[in-house]
Amino acid sequence: WTTLGGQYDWTAKQYPTTPPPAFPADIKALLESLFPQTKAEAAIVNLYSPGDTLSVHRDIAETSPHGLVSLSLGCDAVFVVGTDEKTLALRLRSGSAVYMSEASRFAWHGVPQIVAGTCPEYLKHWPGSREDDEFNDWKGWMEKKRVNLNIRQMWD
Repeated sequence: WTTLGGQYDWTAKQYPTTPPPAFPADIKALLESLFPQTKAEAAIVNLYSPGDTLSVHRDIAETSPHGLVSLSLGCDAVFVVGTDEKTLALRLRSGSAVYMSEASRFAWHGVPQIVAGTCPEYLKHWPGSREDDEFNDWKGWMEKKRVNLNIRQMWD
């Protein structure tokens, strides 16, 4: 994984009190046009392969009650979200967006499965797509991968 914008301190389990580094402007503009209730200030970018999982957890580091945006690219994933009363399992496909707000904002959630063989055809050969492409040695890399961006607003 890596981060964009605000850098979370995993040891202290908090964001710094200073203003975050700038969030990538193109992604920020897209996200805030789709989800205007949330400012794109920080993101965790996770890379998964079939067999990888993300344990059930809650995102409670931010003091902001604004929703979380989750974007998926590549292979499908099984995503679970729930409370003590109800659990929901969703199959997230490439291009899926999940907006967790209100009761779901601090709900338990996780990724128990990445589904092999489900990367869309148009992404399978990324980043190398042509014989003369400088990234041709990487051709096919994305075929067995899932990339997830989990974007949040750090403060009100």
